[in-house]
Amino acid sequence: MRGITTMSNGTVHACDGAGVSEITATSSLDEAAAGLGTEMVRFTRLIAAWKQRVKHDAGAADRVLLARLVCGGDQRATDLAADAFLDLSTVSRQVRSLVERGLVARRPDPEDRRGSLLTATEAGRARFEDYRRQRDAELAGILEAWSPQDRADLIRLMSRLNKDFAERQHVRPGPDGDQGATVEQGEIRR
Repeated sequence: MRGITTMSNGTVHACDGAGVSEITATSSLDEAAAGLGTEMVRFTRLIAAWKQRVKHDAGAADRVLLARLVCGGDQRATDLAADAFLDLSTVSRQVRSLVERGLVARRPDPEDRRGSLLTATEAGRARFEDYRRQRDAELAGILEAWSPQDRADLIRLMSRLNKDFAERQHVRPGPDGDQGATVEQGEIRR
């Protein structure tokens, strides 16, 4: 079982089952990768726990789709599903609810009149901004005790990690750069 412990002096220890090794600026690439891998797993688990907590919130499904429409612009439901990494049937149900509540509108697709484009309404944009403010307030609470330099370093390095990870996985950042990624054309998704 792996674990990471951050020491008060900023060094990080990775537990690889055979003992704890200190991760510092002089650690090998393999040690750094192991430490990062452990932290990514931990972060992913924390995000999953947070998602479980907000899953009971009726707005959880709205957040993802509204974010994609507000930040990425008008889209067909099939493109929205791919952009959000969701199943089309799930997106169709959620979009129907968003339309009924006036958060999303449908209009004919000018390139293919048989289809329709989805767009966030003003009410949808306002709801998205409410969600963004809630998220930012929660993150501000977490970062409050961090130094301004640590906050800037985290954002810079997280951005770099996201960019490099997306390139390695052959995905391109979404139009907003911070709301997910879009699969490259022709890529097989599972």
